Amino acid sequence: MKKTTAVSGACKLGRLHRTYDPRVPHLSALLAGQAPITPPAAVDWTKGMPANLGMMLNDKLGDCTCAAVYHAMQVWSFNAGGTVVTQPDTDVEKLYIQADGYNPKVPGEGPGGNEQHVLTYWLQTGAPIGPNGAGRQKIFAFVEVDPRNVNDVKQTINDCGVAYIGFNVPQSVQPPGQLPPEVWNYIPTQANIIGGHAVVLAGYDTNGARVISWGQYYTMTWEFFAHFVDEVYAIADAAWVGSKGTTPGGFTLDQLEVQMNALKGT
Repeated sequence: MKKTTAVSGACKLGRLHRTYDPRVPHLSALLAGQAPITPPAAVDWTKGMPANLGMMLNDKLGDCTCAAVYHAMQVWSFNAGGTVVTQPDTDVEKLYIQADGYNPKVPGEGPGGNEQHVLTYWLQTGAPIGPNGAGRQKIFAFVEVDPRNVNDVKQTINDCGVAYIGFNVPQSVQPPGQLPPEVWNYIPTQANIIGGHAVVLAGYDTNGARVISWGQYYTMTWEFFAHFVDEVYAIADAAWVGSKGTTPGGFTLDQLEVQMNALKGT
């Protein structure tokens, strides 16, 4: 069993059901007619990162769609400069307020969030960063990836450092009164859905994908992935592109920005 800071009751969820915005480009459409790319057998962009990346308030709030944003930034900053840059929890809360409509004056976990809404806000306005959220970090682009195409999911992780995903959470991930297990397997007798969750995948091998959630690392087996994941996004980030030179699908930033024009209103 993996060591975490809280039992499952303090590991909140918060992803709302996915939506279908026709303005969001799809990787499969962008790659149509091109020869399939075989991704590496395994990658791990978290190697050397701290064991605990912080809850990002997801032990109190249903802000997983925003927590995943800041976990992605940690992966990118570490791989760009060798040091994990962690933004303060106040910035995470600001994003939850601004992108998801959370009202801190109302008791409870808040409304949860929609992944495409959060990604669009990140693209258009930027996520708050730095003291008092005075700065803004924007992404260049995000592209939807078909979760049924595992090779595209793997290539997304390899190209972008992370895949930003949403899934329906079975009871097996949060056994009552227990810690989330280190490995998330598909267990038919514990497959009842208890909510939705947003996380980033920052590595993979033949067994499954490396998950960052609740500040910890888990393994999501590919069988689990196939049963419960229903949205995946590839993201182009400035720090990552500047250090690794790779983008979703191998497209240039200019090409990706053209794909974003509809979402940007240009």
